[in-house]
Amino acid sequence: MRVPLSWLREYVSLTEPVDTIEVSRRLTAAGLEVESVESVGHDIRGVVVAQVLSIEELTGLKKPIRYCRVATSEAQVAGPPDEASGVICGATNFAVGDRVALARPGAVLPGGFEIGARKTYGHISEGMICSASELAIGDDHTGIVVLPADAPLGTDFASYAKLRDEVFEIAVTPDRGYAVSVRGLARELASAFGAPFRDPAETGLPDAPLLGGPLDYVGPDVYPARIADPTACDRFVLREVRGFDPAAPTPLWMRVRLARSGMRSVSLAVDVTNYLMLELGQPLHAFDRSKLTGEIVVRRARPGERLETLDHVVRTLDPEDILITDASGPISMAGTMGGLNTEIDETSTDLVIEAAHFDARGTAKMSRRHKLHSEASYRFERGVDRELPLRASAKAVAMLYGLGGGQGAEMVPGCTHASADVVPVLISMAADYPDQVAGVVYGLDTVVRRLREVGCSAVQTRAATPTIAPWRATSGLPDAAAPAVPVLEVTPPSWRPDLTDPADLAEEVIRLEGYENIPVRMPRALAGRGLTPRQRLRRSAGRTLAEAGYVEVLSSPFASRSDADLLGLPPEDLRRPAVVVANPLSEDEPLLRTTLLPGLFRVLARNVGRGFADTALFEIGLVFRPRPGAADSAPILAVDRGPTVAELASLEAALPDQPLRVGAVLTGEKELDGWWGKGRAASWADAIEAARAIGRICRVRLDVRADQHAPWHPGRCAAIYVQVADSDGAREWLAGHAGELHPRVIQSFGLPPRTCAMELDLSVLFTAAEAAGPVQAPQLSNYPLATQDVALIVDAAVPAAEVEAALVAGAPRELLEGVRLFDVYTGAQVGENRKSLAYTLTFRAPDRTLTVAETTAARDAAVAEAGRQVGAVLRG
Repeated sequence: MRVPLSWLREYVSLTEPVDTIEVSRRLTAAGLEVESVESVGHDIRGVVVAQVLSIEELTGLKKPIRYCRVATSEAQVAGPPDEASGVICGATNFAVGDRVALARPGAVLPGGFEIGARKTYGHISEGMICSASELAIGDDHTGIVVLPADAPLGTDFASYAKLRDEVFEIAVTPDRGYAVSVRGLARELASAFGAPFRDPAETGLPDAPLLGGPLDYVGPDVYPARIADPTACDRFVLREVRGFDPAAPTPLWMRVRLARSGMRSVSLAVDVTNYLMLELGQPLHAFDRSKLTGEIVVRRARPGERLETLDHVVRTLDPEDILITDASGPISMAGTMGGLNTEIDETSTDLVIEAAHFDARGTAKMSRRHKLHSEASYRFERGVDRELPLRASAKAVAMLYGLGGGQGAEMVPGCTHASADVVPVLISMAADYPDQVAGVVYGLDTVVRRLREVGCSAVQTRAATPTIAPWRATSGLPDAAAPAVPVLEVTPPSWRPDLTDPADLAEEVIRLEGYENIPVRMPRALAGRGLTPRQRLRRSAGRTLAEAGYVEVLSSPFASRSDADLLGLPPEDLRRPAVVVANPLSEDEPLLRTTLLPGLFRVLARNVGRGFADTALFEIGLVFRPRPGAADSAPILAVDRGPTVAELASLEAALPDQPLRVGAVLTGEKELDGWWGKGRAASWADAIEAARAIGRICRVRLDVRADQHAPWHPGRCAAIYVQVADSDGAREWLAGHAGELHPRVIQSFGLPPRTCAMELDLSVLFTAAEAAGPVQAPQLSNYPLATQDVALIVDAAVPAAEVEAALVAGAPRELLEGVRLFDVYTGAQVGENRKSLAYTLTFRAPDRTLTVAETTAARDAAVAEAGRQVGAVLRG
């Protein structure tokens, strides 16, 4: 939320001088993060209040152009017009005698725009008459700013209009709806500085004679209304102003504050409702009384009902939508947007002002259902003060009557007040509960004082049995000295619907006392405890990829419905069915991901777009796979007790499978050019090597085989299998895939050509590691190593991994130490559709030095087995 400091200071008496940095620090410490502070109006110089003395309409031009004489002092007004400054102006919304904002030669406007005298349209223009957009107090540039007749001539306009200010941009969390208003922020600021606070809801109210009585006086002449569905709305207030002048201008001070808060000025009636919404946090709506028919009723939508809203969109309404209706049908989507048929316009003279308290959940669901988000829905879905409608509507009619009341204007006495009974919230809390939560002794007086600052009423009722918090054991206070603890009965204020239990009250006490005052103590680790084997393997996998040059990222766990098509997944692919999020953060991503790759692709594209052409990324995270036959939604368990075994079973059955995956993506140069020589581009082999590295960390054997699997290139894709040998025999599981991506996928995600990727199921690798049992350390031999090189000719379609597996199978197990492929050759010397694979075989005996004959025999056995399994022939 954007809010000017001057608006806050109207209700908080801060001691001069006010340090904006300190204000930011204290608001942030109170939980209202100040994202930025903008100094506005300080760069405006040389703009003064002037009066138009004469206007000459220039003819023969394609657009209206005027040559005006303007005076900046009473002496110039009384003197000859020719002695006043002459200014060329294209606006037509002012007349002789009007007072305007004049930027004289040498003046500086927002953005550092300097004004000078220049000849144009045959006249010397000595400055400029300013519009709202040129002064940065609005976006209207079609007409200039016309000031009140009593604006003092020659006065610095920035000082007169109070343009010099500091504007805070504050991030308000969803649970603190009261802070989306000047009223809420001013209350927090007063508490942070210990300064007096003046509630804006108590100021500016019309006198009782104008209202016809107290605030809740029901006037017989006010437009009738009732609530048909108390679950949708528990308070609905209408007030009326008749004889309103729709041409009345919005006062300059209001336009400035609206602009500083990020809202544009529309008309006086609309500006007043927006102004009070910003100030009080209560959304208001103005209806044209002449367009209403019959009694107003607040209800849910009926099947088939439609409404054209103010944005000129005809919306089909859902039975759960909350509506304001009259005899003609729906006239407004409650708390979200009004209907077009009853909007006020330039002829509206009789206004009906509506203020209500709508259901927060119902408003939020309706807003998301129709993808219609407004300032009103933003506040209602966070919770609005139920006691505000009477006061906000009274302030609104008073301002409309005072600022736009023409001859014969009337503020209709009383109001229409429909309401439903609401059970008040009463919270019982032990007075030392905040102490237990924070590990700090605050004391009864401090707790009560802070709760009353929030607006709560706190009454001590009885003493409870003392509890010994874990931190007390190290505080030096003996257990026997712990006194009986008073119990407080706390009633939260109406503007804090988020306070519902003792934990909320404790948070308020701790927040206002300062999170920085909570002592930091290192937790004590229990002896013999530590990371689980799977946790250690997960950390090792991440560390291995990081050491190989990959950078870890955390991408969004949500997916769009188009991701499966972008990846080129076939219809039967198990990655297509996805879990649908009931209340997604974004309508564009309503699903939980079934693969890590789309998120990695988007992060890679973003980094490449910012100039990081040589990038390797990885992510370790969960994916979500729906279980066949699982319930559509998980049961909601009670929170006042622990779940039963049956409840846990039903919850577990409804949850999707959540395997742990590791994904990697790389592009550009794997090895950079330098004085050492030419670099090397990343390839599918690097993606496969990343998978092998993780297999080595997990101490499992991986088999790499050629495969065709989306989103990889069909000729450059490898399936990764893990071999498991246990009491049940030898088995293999598919662990994932690696290789170069398909060109269509690369194009869809905007990736560089030849981008490669890898994705493995860590859950499978971890299970295989556990099945293999403890790792036996190898016995190291003191005897020398013997090497043999062999070059084998095989068909071009035979994978190198199969040849290697055959060599391993044929060589004596007790002697073979390693097999490494070091050369691949294709050409006329080996024949068409054939290739030569050169391997280095390393042998070592544990108890002797191998002879040449033994090494040669072991090599020949390996070559013979390769010939039997894959048809390999020793190259001559």
